[in-house]
Amino acid sequence: MLTVPVFQWLRPSTVDEALRVLAENPGECLLVAGGTDAVPNLKHRLHDPRVVVSLAGVGELRFARSENDGLHLGALLTLAELAENADVRRDFPALAKAASLVASPQIRNMGTLGGNLCLDTRCTYYNQTFFWREALGFCLKKDGLKCHVVPAGKRCVAAHSSDVAPMLIALGAELEIAGVAGRRTLPLEDFFVGDGIHNNVLKPGEMVTRVRVPAASRGARQAYGKLRPRGAIDFPMLSVAVAGRAEGGTVASLRIVVSALGARPRTLGGLDALAVGRSPDEALFEAIAAAAHKQCKPLTNVPYDDAWRHDMVPVFVKRALREAFAGSAS
Repeated sequence: MLTVPVFQWLRPSTVDEALRVLAENPGECLLVAGGTDAVPNLKHRLHDPRVVVSLAGVGELRFARSENDGLHLGALLTLAELAENADVRRDFPALAKAASLVASPQIRNMGTLGGNLCLDTRCTYYNQTFFWREALGFCLKKDGLKCHVVPAGKRCVAAHSSDVAPMLIALGAELEIAGVAGRRTLPLEDFFVGDGIHNNVLKPGEMVTRVRVPAASRGARQAYGKLRPRGAIDFPMLSVAVAGRAEGGTVASLRIVVSALGARPRTLGGLDALAVGRSPDEALFEAIAAAAHKQCKPLTNVPYDDAWRHDMVPVFVKRALREAFAGSAS
């Protein structure tokens, strides 16, 4: 039986109170919203905080509001609420789909938007019990000095596994971060970094408070696809998010984000030159899929064949493009 370690449990009721707790215990806190990922990691001794801070009582972070400048989403909005929200389903259906594909109904009812964005990276050599990891000699991400995926590497390559993050990035979303010194806003894409040890820019004492999907992305042609072993429960082996526009039968803009391959989602490069001004047809989709295949390099960081995951990149890119641009070439 795996048990959680001993820690102090605190349950603030406001953002300011939560920030005070973080400031009073620098580097010793673990923030927990739904806890669907944090609790298993505690049992595996992947986290060893002195204080666990539950955000469940911070009601001001649980909202979804459609305003003139876009859709505002609180960090404590559950994934089920995100998937079922009428404004999200109308203006950003692929975001609703991405949220609906996370794990199971029980987990979506507990898991939150902020928690999914801050999801710890995953790896075959990391998401194991303490005894398993100790026998192997630990790894670069936790307690060790060597990456077992890239032995000569200096950065952790554990995989980013959020479903909502790649879709939000494709839609141009921005993120608000709060700390005792104030609040800052940045593009969601800039929230993530390429080192899986700590793959986001949150500093000790900071927390995610809200996401804004810009009004300019309302009505964008969009799609989300997820490769996983089963039709539910599993984390993605590969995810593909597409957002773009078509005008006069040609592509006016296009953004594709591929994730679950490395420590951060990857926005494909060169799409403006490749796609803008061209008809969204099978020839274009094939060309974009080939570019995606060339740019994406899966690693053996999850327990599935990396060559097969690589082959699935163009397959899922084409599927997402067909879904997003269905009927636009006529």
